[in-house]
Amino acid sequence: MSFADARRSSDERRISPVFWVLLAVLGTSAWAVWQGYGAPGFGVFLFVVAGWMVSLCLHEYAHARTALHGGDITVGAKGYLTLNPFKYANAVTSFVLPVVFVLLGGIGLPGGAVFIERHRIRGRLKHSLISAAGPLVNLAFAVLLLVPVGAGWLDDSPGTAQVGQYLVHTFPAALTFLALLQVSAALLNFLPVPGLDGYGIIEPWLSLKTRRAVEPFAPYGLLAVFIVFWQSQVNQWFFSLVYRIMDLFGVNEFYVYFGQHLFRFWQM
Repeated sequence: MSFADARRSSDERRISPVFWVLLAVLGTSAWAVWQGYGAPGFGVFLFVVAGWMVSLCLHEYAHARTALHGGDITVGAKGYLTLNPFKYANAVTSFVLPVVFVLLGGIGLPGGAVFIERHRIRGRLKHSLISAAGPLVNLAFAVLLLVPVGAGWLDDSPGTAQVGQYLVHTFPAALTFLALLQVSAALLNFLPVPGLDGYGIIEPWLSLKTRRAVEPFAPYGLLAVFIVFWQSQVNQWFFSLVYRIMDLFGVNEFYVYFGQHLFRFWQM
């Protein structure tokens, strides 16, 4: 490899300043929420939004990195390995809309982002792993957030806020709400719906005839999921499942309520 090629390869994998800024906001807001510094609601808001944006970047990075090892050597040149969300195939659907949905509804909406040149990938299992890598990152995020809360390691954190008649420790509440977004994003992404990662996992194992029949509907998969979840009963079933998963870690859904209440500081 020539010096120029090595330099280009290094640039393609260098973490972008955008991601460093997101990490700085996440770390600063985490410290503020932990210490109880400043307005607690605004601190939780910054922490959750920054944490959610970081998880979106890592979600897409996992897709790209797995694709690179699977045989698609073009992901580096496209900027997918820099953790820069503005390099994604569609920054609006993969980054902007998920953040907007968190602000409006408190649900981890999945988005489509990195364009993988699938013809470079050999083997059905590799294709499935590429699709599974993203939501697995969300699951890992959720576990890392839920374990310390459920184990009670953060019960004595100094930052507190008044939510109704309750005095709430703000840091575990913020972690719990961010964990809810991760769990909901993983579950939605694992749905076997065209356009979502869940379908990408099973697609390589389907017949060519089936794949061709489903292909025209892929751009509308996410819209269909949104319409279905607009129905209150489906929404209740979904979040009941989310709360059950969180309960496995010993995290009560009341912490979700406290975290979401603090997150919406403009309603306090």
